[in-house]
Formats: sequence, structure tokens, C-alpha cells
Amino acid sequence: MEFSIKSGSPEKQRVASVVVGVFDSRKLSEAGQAIDQAAGGYLSDIIRRGDMEGKLGTTLLLHHVPNTLCDRVLLVGLGKEREFREKQYREAMRSAVKTLNDTGSMEAAIYLSEIPVKRRDVVWNIEQAVIAARETLYRFDQMKSKQEEVRRPLRRLILAVSRRGELTEGEAGIARGQAIANAMQVAKDLGNLPGNICTPTYLAEQALKLAKSHGLAVEVLELADMEKLGMGSFASVAKGSRQPPKFIVMQHKGGNKKDKPLVLVGKGITFDAGGISLKPAAEMDEMKYDMSGAASVMATMQAAAELKLPLNVVALIPTCENLPDGAANKPGDIVTSMSGQTIEILNTDAEGRLILCDALTYAERFEPEAVVDVATLTGACVIALGNVATGLLANNDALARELVHAGEAAYDRVWQLPLWDDYQEQLKSNFADMANIGGRPAGTITAAAFLSRFARKYHWAHLDIAGTAWRSGKDKGSTGRPVPLLVHFLLGRVE
Repeated sequence: MEFSIKSGSPEKQRVASVVVGVFDSRKLSEAGQAIDQAAGGYLSDIIRRGDMEGKLGTTLLLHHVPNTLCDRVLLVGLGKEREFREKQYREAMRSAVKTLNDTGSMEAAIYLSEIPVKRRDVVWNIEQAVIAARETLYRFDQMKSKQEEVRRPLRRLILAVSRRGELTEGEAGIARGQAIANAMQVAKDLGNLPGNICTPTYLAEQALKLAKSHGLAVEVLELADMEKLGMGSFASVAKGSRQPPKFIVMQHKGGNKKDKPLVLVGKGITFDAGGISLKPAAEMDEMKYDMSGAASVMATMQAAAELKLPLNVVALIPTCENLPDGAANKPGDIVTSMSGQTIEILNTDAEGRLILCDALTYAERFEPEAVVDVATLTGACVIALGNVATGLLANNDALARELVHAGEAAYDRVWQLPLWDDYQEQLKSNFADMANIGGRPAGTITAAAFLSRFARKYHWAHLDIAGTAWRSGKDKGSTGRPVPLLVHFLLGRVE
């Protein structure tokens, strides 16, 4: 998909389609009013007759509008003007792109991008337009024997800005939007692959390919390396699988050598059956998404390289399967982590924290500026926050605020939960330094409390993406979150 920026009168655009908005009060957007004036009230007549009410997401395609140079004009409902915010903007953009693609418009000039969104600037409008367009057109069909083909797919979008002075900002928005959308596609493709293809070895191979194409440094540690390092917790999870575990270390060296790096840690369980504490059969297929943290972190490294961010960024990806087997962890087993702390495994399905804890200890060697781990960690987070907000917990309030602001900027939002010492009581074990679960109450918080014991030497935050990494039902598939949040977190460190 090709994107470009333009400032100019909508009626003078010689393209297949021009897209303008209509508010719920049957009021045309500024670009719509310009076309209506040129066309002698043609759009007003249609709206007056009730063909377009302006309800959010509705569309009406008009052919041969008088005194315009385009073939067609697409009207898109924007909803109530006083309620037009980020959600409405993104939904209108998605509706426009879907209609254009479905009706054979190979190119279009979209004037929705110049409509003001409260508290947002031109860069944000353009960035979100690019991401929304790419998301709308995304398909995962490489596993199908016959792929669905669109006869005349949408190939080029011209995004309008209201003044020539905004062209530079618009170009910056496109660059940022494309980098984020490219990264989201990587995360989605990896997440949507089945567990028999996207194994730990496959993830490691993809990391090597990505590093080669984007100038990143990469190292893949094998089981023998992990055992040598004393990663007894991580290694124990992999025992029930025939697939060997991998520990992937990626580096983007965009800053000065002396600059401390930001470290991103991604949970990479490529399939999670729960181990001996076996999950119920219903929807177990969705446990291929348990590596979404790893996919998002790897994808963010690509975005950092594409945007040439002047930062040092490290990605740590512990990856393995969690399956039942005669050699698998058993409830009651005790393992020794890389930190030397011992863990009683009361539930083998709480395995994500067992691989992350060793990765967090490994992060110490980089003397990081900050560490953020990303994991589909707890079902409790889905119950607490649903599929809208990602759970955030941190041992440093300034870092937590930074991630909240990054989420707002990216419209990939988080909600902070408390991480008080009181919750550590639930992790007490009679036989080891700690248990790997704290019971049903506050499950998301006790999971983070467990991880916090391995992150005492640096500023650390935990993102629980169990509710936001993928969708279920008829629209089942990876969302690519929290790639936008992570990219904006890195951008915030640059700015």
C-alpha cells in the first residue's frame, strides 16, 4: 500500500475516489462543503433526501458528481460532531478504506484526515490513518490452499492536510504510521501461525532473518547455554516438549556506546497446553497466541530499526512450548532460577512467569535504563480489563506514567494496577523461596508481584496483554498490540 500527503481542493483531485465526511446532524465536513459548493448543492440535496444520515461508519458512494475531476465521491458517516474523538476517527477511516477496497477504487484521496480530533495533531491524524488503513486491509490467508483475491484492490491512498505548512508533519506521520503498521503485521503474522509451524526454532529463525534485513545484532542461546547460565526455571518449562527451547537476544544499537539500553522482554510460549495442569479443551487452539509478547517485542525491534531511533534497545525472548509429558514439570516440583531463588511450582499452567523470571535476571548484565516485559500472562487480566486496556504494573511510578502516556499517544491504552508489598504474602511457600501462584484473588497482581522479585536491580514495568493480544470469535486473529504502545514508548525516550 502506497501513501502520500497532499494539500489541495477536493473537487480538483483527478483520482478514482475522493472521501469526505458527514456528521450525524447531516452536516458536511469542510471538504464535503467545498465539493458541494462546486457541484451546486448536489451533496446537500442527497443528504436532505435522507440517503446519508451521518451515522458513524455508514457510507454512500456517488458517481459523476458535477464539476469534480474524480470518478466518485464517497461520503462517510462521522457520528455526532461533539462526540468526534479518536475512536470515531479510526472507525470512520476503517469504514472508508473497506468500502474503497470492496468497490474497486484502486486509488483515493481521503479528506477525513484533515478533520480535527480533539487534543491530537496532524502527525497523529496521519499516523492513525495509515495504521487503520493497513489494519483494515490485513489478511492472513497464507495457510489456505486458495487465497481470496480482490479484483481491483486499493493500492494508493492520498491523505489530505488542510494547509501546505502541514505537509512536512504529514510526511512524518506517514513514516511513523508505516513503521508501526509494518511491525504490527510482523506480530500478527507470527501470532496467527499455528503452533506446529511457529515453534521456538521458527521464532529464532525469524529473529535471525529480521536482524539481517534491518541491521540488528542477534544471538540465539540453546538449552545447553541456558543450563550453563543456571536458567533452571526457564529450562524446566521446556522439559515436556520435543521442541528445544531458545533464548533470543536482539540488539538495536542506535545510541552512543555509553548509553544504557532499554530492554524489552517478550514471553514466547509458542503453544501452551498448560502442562500437567492441563487446560480445558475449549478454545485451547488460541493458546498459539501465548507467544504474542515475543512477537510484539521482535516487531518493535524492526520498527526501531526502520525509524532509525537513536537509542540502544535490547529484546530478550525466552521461547518454548508448555506441554504434558513424563518429563514435564509436576505440581509440587521445586526449581532454582538463574537468580538463585527457588520456586515451588503449584500450577504448571502458570509457566509464563517461570520463563520470564530468568530473562529478567539475564537483563541485569545490560545495566538497563529500564526494562519492560510483555506477556499474555493471566486470564485474571481479561476478567479485570476485558479486551480494551492492557494491564500495567511497575516498580517505578515515573516509568509507569511514561507507559500510560505512550499508550494514550498511540491510542493503545493501558491501565495501571497496584503492586503493593501486601500482595507478596500470597506467594509464600512452605518448601521454597516462593510459590509460582498466589491463589485466585488478584491473580494479575500476584503474577506481577512474582516477577518483581527478579527485577529489583532496575526500573521495571510489566504489561499483561492477555486480553488485548488477540480477538476470539468470528474475527479471531492477532491484534498486533501492544506494538503501537511500545514504539511510542521508544519515541518518547527520543523526544
